[in-house]
Amino acid sequence: MSMMTLLSGMMNIFSSALLIPVMLLLTLLVFLALIQLGEFLSEYTKRHRDWNNLESNCKKIEHNIQNSDFSEASRTLENIKQNYMVTSFARDAAKYLEEQHIPAIERLSQEYEIKMAKRLEHTKITSTVGPMLGLMGTLIPLGPALIGLSQGDLETLAQNLMIAFATTVVGLFSAGIAYVLTQVRRRWYWEDMSDIDYILDTIEEKS
Repeated sequence: MSMMTLLSGMMNIFSSALLIPVMLLLTLLVFLALIQLGEFLSEYTKRHRDWNNLESNCKKIEHNIQNSDFSEASRTLENIKQNYMVTSFARDAAKYLEEQHIPAIERLSQEYEIKMAKRLEHTKITSTVGPMLGLMGTLIPLGPALIGLSQGDLETLAQNLMIAFATTVVGLFSAGIAYVLTQVRRRWYWEDMSDIDYILDTIEEKS
């Protein structure tokens, strides 16, 4: 037996052994994409961006800081009602503003930026891994399918082609959902970071 034949046999065994894990991962990925879609719809229904409310509260904060009334500025900051990330940031930053601990508020804004990036990672990974697994699930059964074709075994050929087509569709389906969610969420979080930066600039300029 030549080295090439040995290596080819080992590669075939290895790739065939990957088929079931790939199919399991693709099934898991579909469920994950549907869960992410549900979370996305829930987040969409709760989004509320009121620029007038944000601007009026920031003006009050600016006025309170100018008068060195940090307690009232903190209460005003807590009253900001926007999207979840902005409202949560304002609530967490209020205690630091009352203590006049501005660097902590800057650090907090960076933590929220990391938190947003982490939420985007979930769908970005799904949108990237989905096509990869789909391609693997397409290519792996083609070897047995070609062998079946050469031997006139149409049943083996048909079964492996069905697996190849199904894995491609499933991989693209989950990746398509995740890609759309990633793009929309990216725009949402740009808006949220813009509002957080506006609050931060208001505090820093007048402190």
